[in-house]
Amino acid sequence: MSDSAPDIIFHNGQITTLDRANPNATAVAIKNGRFLAVGLDQEIMALASPDTRVVNLQRRNVLPGLFDNHTHVVRGGLNYNLELRWDGVRSLADAMDMLKRQVAITPAPQWVRVIGGFTEHQFVEKRLPTLAEINAVAPDTPVFLMHLYDRALLNGAALRAAGYTRNTPEPSGGQIIRDTNGNPTGLLLAKPNAMILYSTLAKGPKLPFDYQVNSTRHFMRELNRLGVTGVIDAGGGFQNYPEDYEVIQKLSDEGQITVRLAYNLFTQKPKEEKKDFLKWTSSVKYKQGDDYFRHNGAGEMLVYSAADFEDFRVERPNMPPEMEGELEEVVRVLAENNWPWRLHATYDETITRALDVFEKVNQDIPLDGINWFFDHAETISDKSIDRIAALGGGIAVQHRMAYQGEYFVERYGARAAEATPPVKRMLEKGVKVSAGTDATRVASYNPWVSLSWMITGKTVGGLGLYPRDNLLDRETALRMWTEKVAWFSNEEGKRGCIKAGQYADFIVPSRDFFSVPEDEISFLTSDLTVVGGRIVYGDNDFASLDGNLLPPAMPDWSPTRTFKGYGAWGEPEGAGKNSLAPLHAQAMASCGCASACGLHGHDHARAWVSNAPTSDLKGFFGALGCSCWAV
Repeated sequence: MSDSAPDIIFHNGQITTLDRANPNATAVAIKNGRFLAVGLDQEIMALASPDTRVVNLQRRNVLPGLFDNHTHVVRGGLNYNLELRWDGVRSLADAMDMLKRQVAITPAPQWVRVIGGFTEHQFVEKRLPTLAEINAVAPDTPVFLMHLYDRALLNGAALRAAGYTRNTPEPSGGQIIRDTNGNPTGLLLAKPNAMILYSTLAKGPKLPFDYQVNSTRHFMRELNRLGVTGVIDAGGGFQNYPEDYEVIQKLSDEGQITVRLAYNLFTQKPKEEKKDFLKWTSSVKYKQGDDYFRHNGAGEMLVYSAADFEDFRVERPNMPPEMEGELEEVVRVLAENNWPWRLHATYDETITRALDVFEKVNQDIPLDGINWFFDHAETISDKSIDRIAALGGGIAVQHRMAYQGEYFVERYGARAAEATPPVKRMLEKGVKVSAGTDATRVASYNPWVSLSWMITGKTVGGLGLYPRDNLLDRETALRMWTEKVAWFSNEEGKRGCIKAGQYADFIVPSRDFFSVPEDEISFLTSDLTVVGGRIVYGDNDFASLDGNLLPPAMPDWSPTRTFKGYGAWGEPEGAGKNSLAPLHAQAMASCGCASACGLHGHDHARAWVSNAPTSDLKGFFGALGCSCWAV
């Protein structure tokens, strides 16, 4: 092969590049993991040598690969094969059947774990299971069920395994709910923070190293199935560096990473945070690693005194008076070492106080060129947005309100929820902003749920939160998941668009993102996912091209073997039957009537809730018009 010839060409596509100078193309040439050329079939095919591989995109729509600005893939990968995922499951009855079946095959002393990624509002029943229901399906096998970061439900066996008795003292980082005799009931509440959830979960068995490798590969494949080609990992409680990063390092060394991962380091020791960062800044070089696995700075936890956990079921926490002093010590260490940082901050009250610290440090150590940012920022004010912009910082938003919006409205009212966060205003003010998930606990890892949330303003339970002026059009939302994330990993110009010189990461969504009905955006997946020019996932028309087939999920009783992932897609006719398509599509599929409408087919429900075009009633109800009214 000629030194200048592409390794692979993808042609005959309908490519949205997000490159403003060249917004549409039909073909791309790739060499050494980067786009060599982007253009029309004739010009790109002319670059091929006899050794160039050529792939026909079959006129399918193509988008840049999705890039999550905040997730927890390192931790999530270590545990993915252990977890029964209720993400996207829309019936509690289906979820409980999944739990019952998993209990039946989980051997002692293992636990069955449902670890976040869902909300009770996604269920048609609009509730969580009761402790009695969990104990009924699992009398002997420990079950730990965590709902967001607000509570955990433990059956009797899990209480015994965790060692919780009437003599267990009340922990400082949570509440153990007890009966009238002082015995734990199985309900743990994250008040004032989620430490009790972290610490209890840590009592469960872990996978051996080889199984953690297998687990991480399966989690990455699930992300590839959903079109994710890159993430920024925000660390996590009980996630130690470098020990818990050894699995990802092994995958990197062996060329098996299929999701690019930039990681931030999260302090693990309250009141010893400065010591952690002094150690890390002396032993870890900022950006060390390669294009697939590299260091990205500090956070999202810098000091525990600044952590305002986002449980909207309870009142806003007040950060302690020592917050500013402790935060300043750490930020000075980071600024002196030119390390970017990210800081978890839900409420504007916390952001305001943190900005006081950042501005103070900036007077002595200019922050120019350090890509620091806040995470979440649901209640951020216009004044704080302006202060962030003035300091050269950014805001990374996630779709936590898609899972907690109902709780926020219940506590603060619908009007207060209308800009939580004010994404449109952030964009208008010119501050750096991008989108992600905060998976896998307080929200799901599914990027299409985030895109749907920004475009429709709806929670996964269907509640409309935002007025039209805080919603994004589809192209802007897509840029929030691609081009705009690059600043947050300090890779502007290297990724986020389909453009010569950038990483060759792209996807073929299962349907056209720009034309699919709004209520179907969250059900999109990827039929073809390419990372660095390598096909890492293929399905349907592209299944034969898949070059990343994995060994079965380990251990052999892993929930991943049966249910696979989001919406229990591994059982489309079983556990996933009520969760893999919009409700109106399921109704159409199951409609047994003999009255197919000339306009809507069997989609009668959509017509019934629509407004008739009163200016043309005759045409609407004509022979080829709507007859849903007659069903």
